[in-house]
Amino acid sequence: MKTIELIVPCYNEEKCISLFYDRIKEVFSDMPGYRFIITFVDDGSKDNTMNEIKTVVERADAGKVQYISLSRNFGKEAAMYAGLSKSVGDYVAVLDADLQHPPELLKEMLDAIENEGYDCASARRVSRKGEPMVKSALSKAFYHVINHVTVIDLVPGSTDYRLMKRKVVEAIVAMSESERFTKGIYAWVGFKNKWIEYKNVERAAGKTKWNVRGLFRYAYSGFLAFATTPLRAVIYFGMFIVFVSVLAAIHVFRAALKTPGERTGYASIIILMLFLGGVIITILGMIGEYLARIYMEVKRRPIYFERESNIDDNVANDEKKH
Repeated sequence: MKTIELIVPCYNEEKCISLFYDRIKEVFSDMPGYRFIITFVDDGSKDNTMNEIKTVVERADAGKVQYISLSRNFGKEAAMYAGLSKSVGDYVAVLDADLQHPPELLKEMLDAIENEGYDCASARRVSRKGEPMVKSALSKAFYHVINHVTVIDLVPGSTDYRLMKRKVVEAIVAMSESERFTKGIYAWVGFKNKWIEYKNVERAAGKTKWNVRGLFRYAYSGFLAFATTPLRAVIYFGMFIVFVSVLAAIHVFRAALKTPGERTGYASIIILMLFLGGVIITILGMIGEYLARIYMEVKRRPIYFERESNIDDNVANDEKKH
């Protein structure tokens, strides 16, 4: 019997944990040929998420529900990596605890992998009904920009919700950079993937942890993680400034020949200095961003730290059974 392991990153999701478990049980009741494991990754929640997870562990059959509690809030990217790096399932899925990623899609994803020859299957949201218009517009702009300035090709509406074969999981875990952007990593590792479309689903309970500011930081992180275009653009921008300066010098020279007379040139000099100063500061700031990321990577800090987990206990119990 093959095992499907579900990696579920959680941050302040106390109201969703029990609902999520009940929904998963219902879905897998129609899939008798498969064993499921839920691995909750508590990303330093400040509410009762961890207690709710432990309550579900007590309700569930032995080994069906696992948890990893991180020592603090490392972010969703680190939480997903923690779950994937500890996973053992034949197939592994990443999905949210708030049920905005419909668990029912797992059946279609599994069919794509086992019967259609795909290595993985990913969910793509085709409708954003219920979302603020600003958020939807920013999302569309993000995909447009990142696909033009990076080497990866992100499908608009793509999510982190994906079911993968073991070899795909191992490829993702092998990419151990600290500054992670999982959507980009999914695209970069390749493999044969099928997109499964679904419409936007409201949260089962609680409030979203994403706001415009958080989404902007996420997009910015993804942009820097896979884009080298800005560094190349600096060279072209510098050449453009030189070209404009030469044209301006020619224009001033011709004007001086046509209308001789005294000119102080203070205004022109000040404007030019301010302009070039702003350009230089912008360029240095951009280079500094990349240097900061290089600095963080060469330190080789762990992506996360565990506070507690029951995974080792479950492994020991499985060994006793065998």
